Amino acid sequence: METYKFTEEVAVAGSYDVIVAGGGVAGVAAAVSASRMGKKALLIEKTITLGGLATIGLINFFVPMCNGRGTKIIKGMAQEFFDLSIKYGFDTVPSDWKDGNPPADTKQRYVTKFSIPIFIVALTELLKNEGVDILFDTVVSKPVMEGGVCRGVIVENKTGREMYLCKMIVDTTGDADVLYRAGVPTIQGTNFQTFLAKGVTLETCEEVVKTGDIAKLTCGYDGGFANLYGKNHPEGHRFWKGTDAHDVTDYVVESHINLLNNIRNDDRKTRDIIQLPTMPQFRTTRCIEGDYVFTQEDVYKHFDDSVGAICDFERKNYLYEVPFGTLVRKGFPNIITAGRCASGKGYGWDLLRVIPPAIITGQAAGIAASMAIDSGKAIYDIDIKSLQKTLEEQDVIIHFDDSLVIPGEAEKVDVGHI
Repeated sequence: METYKFTEEVAVAGSYDVIVAGGGVAGVAAAVSASRMGKKALLIEKTITLGGLATIGLINFFVPMCNGRGTKIIKGMAQEFFDLSIKYGFDTVPSDWKDGNPPADTKQRYVTKFSIPIFIVALTELLKNEGVDILFDTVVSKPVMEGGVCRGVIVENKTGREMYLCKMIVDTTGDADVLYRAGVPTIQGTNFQTFLAKGVTLETCEEVVKTGDIAKLTCGYDGGFANLYGKNHPEGHRFWKGTDAHDVTDYVVESHINLLNNIRNDDRKTRDIIQLPTMPQFRTTRCIEGDYVFTQEDVYKHFDDSVGAICDFERKNYLYEVPFGTLVRKGFPNIITAGRCASGKGYGWDLLRVIPPAIITGQAAGIAASMAIDSGKAIYDIDIKSLQKTLEEQDVIIHFDDSLVIPGEAEKVDVGHI
């Protein structure tokens, strides 16, 4: 490959305790947590909207936060964001959960859909109210490294090319872009052909009028409808990496054309597409190869360094704990990650990447970064007990209750994944 070498002086535009790269729900949680710990925090987002895959990716669904038998498992900041997502817009919270915890055992799971635009602006207000600085329309192009230490990041935006210094960096890009460019070992994932848009039809409008429920307004249109396990992925079709510009471009072009082909023969006066995803709807692109790699076989395991209990969003009763080691890598003392970049393989990666666990790991990352600054320790050497105590004070369940374990069920883990 032909190369071109150049040198350039870049102005230092600011200095922060904690810089968070990526404004998805994990990034917002990390930035808010750091600010609440008294740290000067900057969140950098490449678009002009917060929420990531949950909003501009049109996956506006808080997956189950309970065990499927009426017990809430995921709480803390995930509950705060859940409440915020429906505070000013519609919800689809099941009836048994409308007034809080169910009075008795229920098979309904604690979930909701939410208004994407309203949640976006509510997240912006949250960051502003919490004193977090925001840089929208800004790409983190390069971490500035001295050995394994990140001194800051080079960004690109309308101002030009600038540098921001930091004591701690949190990579919540969803694709581990900062980690990868910093030389942190990462795991490359693969993705099926999935592309979902939102539309309205005369029928959905009639349903809204009939029921008085605006949540029924939209329906789905697809340019590729493979599910989590690859069903409906075109036979013989390539898998998408999502970490290469040409790969992403090919995916978008193909998905757009597929979508157009799927609606081409409709009566154009009876429906409209009102939202296209403005980011690729990839699930597993790239994540840190952390000090611990989480898998589905970790079901019902307790971890001494747990930063939160989570539940399985697909299957009832299955419980897990997220080890702190999934967020860090020894040798990189001021770098931590969260959300879709947390260390996992196969279905274990899926368990970590969805909205509630992403928020919990973001919350843990922001607190841990702050503790590392205060203690002068490497991020992976902080006092885990102190981290857990702080998370518990913020209503995070660190260890699931063993009374919730279903005997013999751990052997039934059989969820497939490419």
